[in-house]
Parts: sequence; C-alpha cells; structure tokens
Amino acid sequence: MTKAAQGEADIVIFDLEDAVSEGERPAARDLIRGFLEAQSEDQRGRLWVRVNPLDGSHTADDLAAVLPARPGGIMLPKSRGRHDVEELDRLLTALELESGLPAGSTPVIALVTEVAAAMFTTGNYAGAPRLVAMTWGAEDLADSIGALSNRGSDGQYSFTYELARSLTLLGAAAASVPAIETIDGDFRNLEGLKARAEQVRRDGYRGMLAIHPAQVPVINAAFTPSEEEIAEAREIVALFEANPDLGTIGHKGKMLDRPHLSRARQLLAQVEA
Repeated sequence: MTKAAQGEADIVIFDLEDAVSEGERPAARDLIRGFLEAQSEDQRGRLWVRVNPLDGSHTADDLAAVLPARPGGIMLPKSRGRHDVEELDRLLTALELESGLPAGSTPVIALVTEVAAAMFTTGNYAGAPRLVAMTWGAEDLADSIGALSNRGSDGQYSFTYELARSLTLLGAAAASVPAIETIDGDFRNLEGLKARAEQVRRDGYRGMLAIHPAQVPVINAAFTPSEEEIAEAREIVALFEANPDLGTIGHKGKMLDRPHLSRARQLLAQVEA
C-alpha cells in the first residue's frame, strides 16, 4: 500500500475482493482502514477501496470497516447494472451519516462487464448516483461464461471481450462519465502496454487501470495530450470562433465540421481539468 501510494497514479485502489482470501478479509479491512487513517486529508482523496460485489455477503462489512476512514472513493466489482450502483448508494449514504460525512460525498467507479448478465446492462447507467467512471474486466467475464481463454491465438482479446470493451465505452459515453481501460496483466511488456494504451485512448477511453507500478508512467504518458494535439485543438476552436456561421471549414487539406470542433473542445477541457 505504501509503495502504491507513493507512486504516480492519479488514483490508488486497495483491493478487498479478489486479492484477499476468505479468511483474511477481517485483517485486510483493518489494514486498509489503519493505512487510510494515517494519511493526510489531501492524500486520502486519491486512495480508493475495491469492495466485494453486492451479490455476496461481504460488501456491507467492507464498507462499514473502511468508510469511517474516508477513502477517496469506492470501486464496485461485478456490477450487474444501474440497480447495483443504486443499492451501493443506499449503503454508503447510511454509513456517511453515521460517520459524520456529507451524504453523497463518496464517489463510485463501477466494473460493468465481469458477469455475463452485466453485458446487457452497460447502457443503463445514465444518472446513476455517485458514478464518476466505468471500467471493464476480462478475466472474471471469461470465468462467468466458462471460457478456457479470453484471447485468440494471436494473443489479442477475442470477440466477446472486445465487445465488452466497446460496450463499456458506449455505456460510459451514454452516462457522461469517463471510460477506463482494464488492466494489462503482462506487466513486463511495457511496449505492448504503450501500444494498447494509445489505441484505446484513440478509441475514446480516458484512462487505464495498472496492476504494477512500472506501468503507471507508461499509461500516464499515453493518456496525456501532446503539445501538438493541444495546439491543433486550439487552432480548430479558433477557426470556428472566427467563422461562427460556417458548418464546415477547409483546413490543411481537410474538411472540418462540428464533430471536429466538439472533439477539440473535449481535449482542451481535459487539459484544463
């Protein structure tokens, strides 16, 4: 936990789910709570906790243990749809009031493709309380459907898992929250990580989960707009502002229309944020 917290990640997620065996859950809760309580208020804001899924018996105990220590947010695994986020909201609100925290002050990121049924609900998260981002998972999905592997002979995700990635991206856009790419378990292959991060950013993803500290600088670099991208976006915005009555504008041998303007503004908003 110390090594992760001292790294460059924007958010650090402490895991109470898959990384913890059944008998170690009480001790893990105590460790995370103690670590959070030892941090400054500023540092605590980037320290999140992944609790257990709502279809099990551990979620309420996880939340009761860590929420009084004011984590920056909660990751909900194996979300089956908007109703799971709403149920988590009810649990969090009660605990926030008990702990003297403002109701609604704990944000949530949902893992939305880890069970087969969840693939059909990725588009219903719009307006879900507390939701600030959506991400997906390939390993648990493979387990859910009984697959021997989630990758083809070329080492790339097979169709079902690329579908999960696409549905997460579309669902996040429909919910007006960022889509966050899943982990790359091959933490020694930083060149492959770089290529994948750059590709999903082009597709519309706004961040990526890391499983090893060495991955964080690569991911940060891939998702940071370059000076050339920023300059081009500013140029596009300036062109349309100078020609407010035009729907399309010729620029450097290309035709630019309103979607180009929208993407330029989104990029600049990301930089400003």
